[in-house]
Amino acid sequence: MLNCCGHSVSTMFLYLLGLVALLFLYRWFRERKRVGNESEKYVYITGCDSGFGNLLARHLDKLGYRVIASCFTEKGEDDLKKASSERLTTIHLDVANTESVNKAAASIKTKVGEKGLWAVVNNAGVSVPSANCDWLTIEDYKSMFEVNLNGVIAVTLSVLPLIKKARGRVVNVASVFGRISPIGGPYAVSKYGVEAFNDSLRRNMKPFAVKVLCIEPGFFKTSVTDVEIVGKNLEKLWNRLPEEVKEEYGSDYMDKVNVLMLERLSKMPDADLMKVVNCMEHAISAVHPRTRYSPGWDAKFFWLPLSYMPTFISDYLLLKDAVMPKKCAI
Repeated sequence: MLNCCGHSVSTMFLYLLGLVALLFLYRWFRERKRVGNESEKYVYITGCDSGFGNLLARHLDKLGYRVIASCFTEKGEDDLKKASSERLTTIHLDVANTESVNKAAASIKTKVGEKGLWAVVNNAGVSVPSANCDWLTIEDYKSMFEVNLNGVIAVTLSVLPLIKKARGRVVNVASVFGRISPIGGPYAVSKYGVEAFNDSLRRNMKPFAVKVLCIEPGFFKTSVTDVEIVGKNLEKLWNRLPEEVKEEYGSDYMDKVNVLMLERLSKMPDADLMKVVNCMEHAISAVHPRTRYSPGWDAKFFWLPLSYMPTFISDYLLLKDAVMPKKCAI
């Protein structure tokens, strides 16, 4: 009797394993098909000075797409032009400036004509100022929202008629921190906002055959995770704090935080940025793109599972190694 039951469980497990394998094989086969006609498709990318945006612009250019790469600096534009073909064009863009966004959209409308715009990739973003919530002011939140959230919305709405014309794609770069908020400050809040905008836009655009996709990267080696940039930002915010707040945290608090950042933040980021770029390219080029992409092993096996856990578990795991204030009430 026991042997019979054990055999049945083993057989059921094998069937289940086979079914999972078949589903993965089916998804792999389904996702291989590409839309084609790359030379006729215009793709507008924000934040191409460096990082993911820069790599994506060059990658799509090599694949034959007509890339419209926006940069914040002249140097970014010049460097990208030198590394690309004549198909790629650059434009200056400040996503936090309405006039700049509208000017870029008008230029793109003239360029794409009746073909419309195949895709916009909202990649531009900043990671500072970020710190404990009680270190910040509302102005710190506003400055980041202008880029990370309002900028995404403004750029998308400015070219949405062109995307509807092409029945194209909107690709929004959020973060795993749009699913769970392990740090204080506006960064995670802005990324949660991108997720909400992405979800509502996806449903609104479905009747128009426009696909809206979201990229949720884990930790990658970019300016967002640069220890020097993050450290200087924290030091600046610490120096402006009132003395009573510094006393709450303790005079050695920043020293402990810097040690923790060197131990963790310098080792965690993945240097292979193409893992993210390949997800972006798939979202743009696949006939059947995924609704969400979560590049990075940390995103898949830590941050996303953590976001589904009961709050008391996620709070414990995120706080157990955190640097605590000197005057801690727990």
